[in-house]
Amino acid sequence: MNHTVLDVDAVLDGLDQLSSQRPVAAQVVSTSNSDSAGAAELAAILGADMALAARVMKLANSAYFGLSGRVTSLQLAVTVVGFNTVRSVATVALAGIDDGQHLPDDFWTTSVHLAAAAGALGPRFQVTTADALSLGLLAQLGAALLHQADADGYADLLATTGLGVERFRAEADRYGICSPQLTAEALTQWHFPAGMVDALRAVHSGADGALLRTSYEMTARLLYPHHRRVALDRVSDGVMSEAQAPARLMAIRSDVLQLQAALGL
Repeated sequence: MNHTVLDVDAVLDGLDQLSSQRPVAAQVVSTSNSDSAGAAELAAILGADMALAARVMKLANSAYFGLSGRVTSLQLAVTVVGFNTVRSVATVALAGIDDGQHLPDDFWTTSVHLAAAAGALGPRFQVTTADALSLGLLAQLGAALLHQADADGYADLLATTGLGVERFRAEADRYGICSPQLTAEALTQWHFPAGMVDALRAVHSGADGALLRTSYEMTARLLYPHHRRVALDRVSDGVMSEAQAPARLMAIRSDVLQLQAALGL
């Protein structure tokens, strides 16, 4: 495979410039990182961007969170979905990947499946559903950045590799970094929690990356019938077995439908 020198700093500088175009989203991300911020403060900021506010309200009232139609204020919506989820929804807008343009094929289909898979599996890995959902939703940000930096080359890579560990190796071979690890660098720049960044950086191996690796494997099984399976006990570091896969896949498939409707993606 050809090697392409990826200037990670230049990619991250480009993300920095986007902050000026989505000031409310940037402020939401910044405020979410503050230990002193409360739901009322975050809701007040969100209210200045109707599209963001509507997305958070819709998510809080979705079947996914079990409160359909009962969340009537933005402050309660922030409390229901959690700060990490609000921050992730704002990051989608901040990174300019919410309009569906200039993205790899099936980007949002994959991302919503990853979010559903991580959310469903999170408690097995001692991660809350909301935090796991956020991890899955943003994991593919790096793929969007690779596509923007090398559209033709990355399209070829997608066409010749399977989703998950096979693709991570190919990305690292070509660019010196895989897509979830590039996501980690972006989220570090935006001061996301260390636990989320560590999970993305460890996607190749290790306990920190087990939830995300397993979520990618489950997503690949749902989306690609001819996917070359990797044993669940291997990708999950022994947390899950193949015997558990059918029930988990069924639950994830149901959650995907709810999340797609709630996120409008």
